[in-house]
Amino acid sequence: MTETDKKTWSGRFNEPVTALVERYTASIPFDYRLAEYDIQGSLAHARMLATQNIITQDDLAAIERGLKQITDEIQSGRFEWSLQLEDVHLNIEKRLTQLIGDAGKRLHTGRSRNDQVATDIRLYLRASIDEISHLTRSLQQAIIDLAENHTATVMPGFTHLQVAQPVTFGHHLMAYFEMLKRDVKRLADCRKRVNQLPLGAAALAGTSYPIDRSQVAQSLSFDGICENSLDAVSDRDFAIEFCACAALIMTHLSRLSEELILWMSPAVGFISLADRFCTGSSIMPQKKNPDVPELVRGKTGRVNGHLIALLTLMKAQPLAYNKDNQEDKEPLFDTVNTLVDTLRIYADMLTGVQVNADAMRNAALQGFSTATDLADYLVKKGIPFRDAHEIVARSVQYAEQKTCDLSDLELSELQQFSSSITSDVFSVLTLQGSLNSRDHPGGTAPAEVSKAIANAKKWLSDQS
Repeated sequence: MTETDKKTWSGRFNEPVTALVERYTASIPFDYRLAEYDIQGSLAHARMLATQNIITQDDLAAIERGLKQITDEIQSGRFEWSLQLEDVHLNIEKRLTQLIGDAGKRLHTGRSRNDQVATDIRLYLRASIDEISHLTRSLQQAIIDLAENHTATVMPGFTHLQVAQPVTFGHHLMAYFEMLKRDVKRLADCRKRVNQLPLGAAALAGTSYPIDRSQVAQSLSFDGICENSLDAVSDRDFAIEFCACAALIMTHLSRLSEELILWMSPAVGFISLADRFCTGSSIMPQKKNPDVPELVRGKTGRVNGHLIALLTLMKAQPLAYNKDNQEDKEPLFDTVNTLVDTLRIYADMLTGVQVNADAMRNAALQGFSTATDLADYLVKKGIPFRDAHEIVARSVQYAEQKTCDLSDLELSELQQFSSSITSDVFSVLTLQGSLNSRDHPGGTAPAEVSKAIANAKKWLSDQS
């Protein structure tokens, strides 16, 4: 082996790896994005080593100077990444040694690439969670803004995709605010488990050097240290948990996307999306296709797949670190990228939603959406609910035969099903009457929707 062929670990070996093995095992094509976090961890580690008199202050000063230059080179695009150096850690270490000599070789004292990469990933993921949480809250604000304009815009509420009861569009939108609120809370909880320091576990058993892990944890703003060295280097639960949170966020956005797609169909016509979120057809000039929500729906499968990939990656690994774990990064990185882009574009897309209130109202007048209100009316007249249910079912059947709504029937026609029905029944058979009657917390009455929006605004403000 020539000096240029040698790996940092090559002293044990008599021949170099083949070019194919080198490509197959290298992670630098994707883990280079950890460079910022690798340097953060290295600086904290070096300062601790100097505090503990494991390296000299002169060594520390040289390391800090060299890492500063490497940071500048990376940020300016001048840093030369080498596949032969396998990963982000060895690329940076090699360059550092070129710049400052033996002091660069001393940086790795008391640590391993095993605890180093685990630390880098946690630093990366912590920053990603903070960004994603912020973007999710921005999307929630976009939902609030749209809902606030439609607190009284009536639309049909559905079960089984069949007209069920009238709701307001604002109320419908705020259901997604609540989903995302749970997502933000999940991310905050996940962050607590991400924010534990593995560095100091070394390869798997800790180190014989007198290190101070608490100093490193504090300097990197970790909440604490990983308590078991074997677990510290081999744990990827935090990445799996994040991917589960991401999959739920994407699932919620996929559900909303499905509704936007349906609502935009000319057969429904509830909304239109701004042109910048749609595309046309190469053959049908009239088409306006909702490509963005369709892609969100499709990319949800991609993120779900990454979650399963990480679960499968870890399912049969013995303690401690295994090379399998190199495969954790691409699914994790792609999950972060997909989610960040989706959240950004979704918040913007909601600002371009145009609502056809008349189409929504006309749809709510179909399918006997106030039938439950008639049943409730009869219960309030003293009729047991199951009997009221039967009376209304027969009334609906009668109205169907006449091809009209319940509110279009004459009082005498309704009274043939129950003598308890009087002229006041028509106030509950209207869409507005139905909405206003749901005047409890969580209900769809416009006044309650306004209260829910006010509470949502306060919650968002408290998160800032």
